[in-house]
Amino acid sequence: MFQRLTIRARITIGSVVVAAVIFTIAMVAAQSQVVSILSASDASLARVDLDSYAQEIVANPTGLVDDSGKGLLVFVRDPSGVVKLDTLPHEIHQAVEHRPGSDETFTSGEDGTSFVVVGRIVSTKTGEWSLWAARSTAASLLAMQSLDVAFVIGGIVLLVAFGFASWLLASAALGPVRRMRKRAESLGMDSAAVLPVGEANDELSELATTLNAFLGRVRASSAREKQVVSDAAHELRTPLSALKTQLELAHDDFDDAPALAAQVVAAEKSVARLSSLASNLLELSRLDAQPLPLRASSADQLVSELMGSIDRARLIGLASDAEVGFTVADLDSEARYAISAENFARLIDNLLANSLAAIPPGGSVDADLTGESGTLVLRISDSGPGMAEEFLPHAFDRFSRPDDSRSANTGGSGLGLALVHAIVTAAHGSIQLRNTGGGLTATVSIPKM
Repeated sequence: MFQRLTIRARITIGSVVVAAVIFTIAMVAAQSQVVSILSASDASLARVDLDSYAQEIVANPTGLVDDSGKGLLVFVRDPSGVVKLDTLPHEIHQAVEHRPGSDETFTSGEDGTSFVVVGRIVSTKTGEWSLWAARSTAASLLAMQSLDVAFVIGGIVLLVAFGFASWLLASAALGPVRRMRKRAESLGMDSAAVLPVGEANDELSELATTLNAFLGRVRASSAREKQVVSDAAHELRTPLSALKTQLELAHDDFDDAPALAAQVVAAEKSVARLSSLASNLLELSRLDAQPLPLRASSADQLVSELMGSIDRARLIGLASDAEVGFTVADLDSEARYAISAENFARLIDNLLANSLAAIPPGGSVDADLTGESGTLVLRISDSGPGMAEEFLPHAFDRFSRPDDSRSANTGGSGLGLALVHAIVTAAHGSIQLRNTGGGLTATVSIPKM
């Protein structure tokens, strides 16, 4: 139930409860202190009442003790046990009548009437006199009752005032939150507006800053998604249009077997391009939705995958007389690296395919796999034209392609390097591209487990 209340109400109720506990403890402590003071005051007055009798007894130990109309509540007993004076109420008389004389203070009474009784021993040449004096606590009790009423009324007034002040302070403190909420309702994904950040370096300012950063990331993600959809539609349109045209031409060539076969082959290429594009998009979507599990592979497994990728690349390179070479050095056969064998093979296949597509006929591609300071390092270098320096920072973006011959010959979708980057990132590794003057070198580093 309490959790359903507004923050302002919870702050107010919590503050009032805490204040009530503090006020109660303070009032109990104050009441106890006042009671102690009033009791000490009554006892002190009773001692004063005994002073005149004690002086009279010391001055004339054999004479009579005279009340002299003082109207005090006293009890005087001589050394022989004879009561010389007794003006105590009956219940107090019974309490001290057989009580041995002593210097003490106690409280006695019944029927709702209470007295503070003070005893004193007065030594004379005839012996020890026992003196008792009593003071009614009725006035003190009446004062305490009035004080209790004042405490209760004052406490209620203070709690109401404290609750009202807490409500106002909570409202003022939550004012920036209300303004941020209203501002957030008016924000759009295509807008550059942000939440207001207060001048004070407080929690609300930190919250606004954090939300603005989150809003920026969401907008950037939304923009990337829109761009990916737009780019994917653009990339799909070309092979689909080509495939449609090829199928239409195939209908016209039913009576011409060689022409029909040529159109079917061309259509197969378009389908292969569509299939590759769809596969890469699906793989990237899977990586975005759920990162790859961190699976380790031994150095021997990765070397085997490298050999398989090199064999596949050599088959592709036969069409352009490309040379594909490799070297393996300084690998710890017992080491395990943070990437699965199949992902490592996919990574190498994409990098080799990019290099083979970029090099001129008769060019070369070299793959070097080494171990450096506990890290697996793969370098793939080619003899192609390289990339424009201004394009290198964007080479791993999806559907990004330079406007030079590196991609013009392939009709590639611009997803290969994006997929490679996603695989390397999932393995907590790094990848860099560098122009060497005689081609491009891709360097991949995978940490050891």
